[in-house]
Amino acid sequence: MAAKKAKQSKGAKSEAMATVGIIGGSGLYSMSGLTNTREIRVKTPFGDPSDAIVLGTLEGKRVAFLARHGRGHRILPSEINYRANVYAMKLLGVERIISVSAVGSLREDLRPGEFLVADQFFDRTKNRASTFFGGGLVAHVAFAHPTCGQLSSVLADACVHEAVMVHRRGTYICIEGPQFSTLAEAEVNRQHRFEVIGMTNVTEAKLAREAEICYATIAMITDYDCWHPEHESVTTTQIIATLNQNAENSQKVLRTAVRELPSERSCKCGSALQHSLVTDLKIVPKKTKKRLAAIIGKYTS
Repeated sequence: MAAKKAKQSKGAKSEAMATVGIIGGSGLYSMSGLTNTREIRVKTPFGDPSDAIVLGTLEGKRVAFLARHGRGHRILPSEINYRANVYAMKLLGVERIISVSAVGSLREDLRPGEFLVADQFFDRTKNRASTFFGGGLVAHVAFAHPTCGQLSSVLADACVHEAVMVHRRGTYICIEGPQFSTLAEAEVNRQHRFEVIGMTNVTEAKLAREAEICYATIAMITDYDCWHPEHESVTTTQIIATLNQNAENSQKVLRTAVRELPSERSCKCGSALQHSLVTDLKIVPKKTKKRLAAIIGKYTS
């Protein structure tokens, strides 16, 4: 049955809110198991998200699903409107974002087909807007621990429950792309002892923290980058083949994770801005307050 379509204005709230957001990366362009679905085109002060957001019910919880690269995979990592994607989730009432992403492995023991729940990021992006702030309002959020420990634990446990091989921690190095690494770059990344490499998640994680949304990653390993002597070059065909194999596992893990999510957040993600807003709010321009109302409203009212 076709999902209903609706539009969401900048300031209005959806009739059907969601507490859990799922951002699907390469290979995950829809979410099976969603019932009572409707599509919403969310308008944000930062432009349009990657695609329509699909609202539905999954394992008894209201979920918002967004295809990061758009359905049909038409948006480059550098072209993604990360701010619009995360802000749209905030407008819908999302408190937790689960990211599903394809990554390359930088270690022999992290094999294609396995999952990794990253607990650290290393940022080597160059051309991205990675903050909501500016325009007369300065904020510096803590980012030493860039993912939500509570949410990450639920994801890792869900992998175990579904008999999917999972690594519970590791560093995700985020590069600009869209090209894959050179051999020299891959070797340096291995010397730095990073675990996996991708092109999207660190930007999302920074914005989610500023929006006081929990964020965690299911990194689906598709290849050995280009460093492995038996896998000297990364090909899109190889990656897509592994992604297709992982698709069923990722859907099962997501359903279990959503089902097992506790109703209350025990982390500090929801108060990330409490001691991070530097500018005296009395002098912040009205247009900036309006633009960021969904994020800073509780501190300005």
